[in-house]
Amino acid sequence: MLNRIRSLFPHKLKYRLFAAFVLVILLPFGILNLYNYQRIETLVQEKISQQSHSQLEQMYRTLEDQLSVAFKTLIFLEQDSTVASVLTHPGQRQGLENKNLMEEKFKNLNNSFFLYNPSVYFTILDFHGNAYTSYSPREALDYRKLRDNPGFDREQMDGVSYHWVSSDANYVLRDISTSPYLLSLYAYMETPRNKPYGMARISIDYSFWFQSVLKQSTLRQEYFLITSAGENVSQSILNSSLTGEVKARIAAEPRQKYFIDKTSNTLVNYIYVESLDWYIVNRIPLTVLFNEIEELKRQYFMTFFLLTGAFLIMTFIIAATITRPLSHLQNKMKAVVRNNLKIRLPEHKFRGEILELTQTFNSMLNDMDMLIQRLKAEERQKEAVHFHMLLAQMNPHFLLNTLNTVKWSAIRHGNEDITNITLSLGKLLEASLNTEKDLVHLKDEIELVQAYVHIQQVRYNHRFDVTFAYDEDILYALVPKLCLQPLVENAILHGIGPLPEQEGLIEITVTREGPNRLAVEIKDNGVGMEQSRQAGGMRKRPGIGLNNVQELLRLLFKEEGIMEIISSERGTRIRFSIPLLISTPYQNDHLISS
Repeated sequence: MLNRIRSLFPHKLKYRLFAAFVLVILLPFGILNLYNYQRIETLVQEKISQQSHSQLEQMYRTLEDQLSVAFKTLIFLEQDSTVASVLTHPGQRQGLENKNLMEEKFKNLNNSFFLYNPSVYFTILDFHGNAYTSYSPREALDYRKLRDNPGFDREQMDGVSYHWVSSDANYVLRDISTSPYLLSLYAYMETPRNKPYGMARISIDYSFWFQSVLKQSTLRQEYFLITSAGENVSQSILNSSLTGEVKARIAAEPRQKYFIDKTSNTLVNYIYVESLDWYIVNRIPLTVLFNEIEELKRQYFMTFFLLTGAFLIMTFIIAATITRPLSHLQNKMKAVVRNNLKIRLPEHKFRGEILELTQTFNSMLNDMDMLIQRLKAEERQKEAVHFHMLLAQMNPHFLLNTLNTVKWSAIRHGNEDITNITLSLGKLLEASLNTEKDLVHLKDEIELVQAYVHIQQVRYNHRFDVTFAYDEDILYALVPKLCLQPLVENAILHGIGPLPEQEGLIEITVTREGPNRLAVEIKDNGVGMEQSRQAGGMRKRPGIGLNNVQELLRLLFKEEGIMEIISSERGTRIRFSIPLLISTPYQNDHLISS
């Protein structure tokens, strides 16, 4: 797979330079510019959306203001004593006087509350067959039809005396307002004792309000009023409408401010009117937003591609200028190899960097020739050293063979002490001669220590004991070869040895330390390191066993090989910790018998 990928890349230097220029410079630069333009478009969308959302919020506030003022006028009418007198006792005055009084009240309300929006209409009914309006219908009012309006149904008011009807059919004001529906507040006018004495309907022509608000818009955009069920209430442009997909997305995500409708290529922004369960929707064509950006983008990329073509041609020419002398240099190098480095490149044919490269190459050939001669001399020296090493290695083997001879002689004469000593010493010599392994099983290392201890116990006439404590499941853990023997040797020579007639004890403990580490501890009850150091004036050479073990841990385990030494007057404790490595035949927490 890797070879196939490599085969796709050019092998010639000039083509590689050309490809590197395209891939490393032109392609990232083009991608970066595309990203920047997309980012600009996103920022423009967000900016326009914020402006549009601000307009929608302003429209929302004006609509809420209309609803609030309509409710305030209802309270004003309900608290007006004249209105209450006219509705409660219509017979105290003549019908025309009552009509004039009510019309005067309506006129005052319009002047006080709806001065900038005259598209509000009042209809007041009493329970005596009289109706009063703020408008003058062409046909006579039908009191029974007005009173039976579904908006006055008490069951729809949920226990209160008023409610809003967002789609109130405009069958009374059709000759005054062209809107098919009105936004009406239906209410029962009640005394302080909650006794109804009249009915009121305050209707707002939201189409008129909608068109008057949209006159402030400066962009070429569309506005819609829709219900939460997706029904059109009003729109700024006749015969325009929202698709079902857009309405479904608005209903599914009521709190999102805007989104892109790819079908109509427009930016849709909306706001939710909670009191009416409506949406005010704004739709802006993307072409209006990005005309100038698209033109700028076309001009930029046309210039970019023209300059890119010119750069590619120049790159190819420069690459060929560089690689032509390099090809000639390559051919000369092949000739040098065929002639065993005996020829040199002509320096008078090149200039600049190629000349420096040629001079460097000739110097390299001279250095290589000298190195070859030196390597040949060193190889002859290595052969001589190897021969002497073979001779030197014969001495330990000769000692081992001699020990075997002594062992069989002791066996024939029945001397068990000499036999055991030679066996133990033979194991130690075999371990020291095996230089192929740096790590051995814990059980093998313990056997070596036991062999060494046996020799020392004979020497010291069994003045000390050595105990071993370990778990069976770590017998095949890997430890550095000959890591315990030098530490036990120090404990015997410097700790137990100086004790007078006192029986010494060396404790060797190997345990798990957590799930991934192995801890080894050698503890003795000797004189301690300080007293041993003071009494060590007769030593002919310094001890190197402890330093060797520390260096071995460092070489094999780096920072993970940790050793600590604690000495006191009652003995010395040496403890080191290494990673826990289990070797075969240890598998699945069970030892496999070999």
